[in-house]
Amino acid sequence: MSQIQRADARFNRDRVVAAAREAFASAGLEVPMREVARRAGVGVATLYRHFPTRTELVATVLAERVEDCGLQVRRALDDPDPWRALSGVVREFAERQIHDRALNEALLGPGEVSAAFQRERREHAQALNVLVGRARAAGVLRDGVDADDVRAGLLAIASLRRLPAATSARVIGRVADLVLAGIRA
Repeated sequence: MSQIQRADARFNRDRVVAAAREAFASAGLEVPMREVARRAGVGVATLYRHFPTRTELVATVLAERVEDCGLQVRRALDDPDPWRALSGVVREFAERQIHDRALNEALLGPGEVSAAFQRERREHAQALNVLVGRARAAGVLRDGVDADDVRAGLLAIASLRRLPAATSARVIGRVADLVLAGIRA
């Protein structure tokens, strides 16, 4: 294969990933592969040559987002202020529900994509446990609030991600505020 053909193939692959990222973020993971190819400006055969299955495409698109979530969690763990760290994680989670429906559909749902990120899910869950423990030890959480309560709040926020775009930001932001008010001492 010539250098030009490899560069062209890489360019097409990058276009497919960018188009899928945008499509999945705005419309969720069920966007037809044909629509991803159309948005990328390539044929369906080109898309399947790079990504033989939907799972491979979704995992590729979401890998960087999962890494971003990991970085955000690690920053929170490094934050010396327990409330700022925990509330920041909750607010970032809410923002992802507004702007990236695909991420939590993949991570929280059943299926091969979710299984591909099991290690990261465990790490994020362990980090949340630490953040909640630190906040509780600092006395900034209501008595009796534990990591399961915070997870219930996150699930409530996640359940709103399918709201129409016109209302999702306002409603999700409001629910995040309510969750934080409900757990704070």
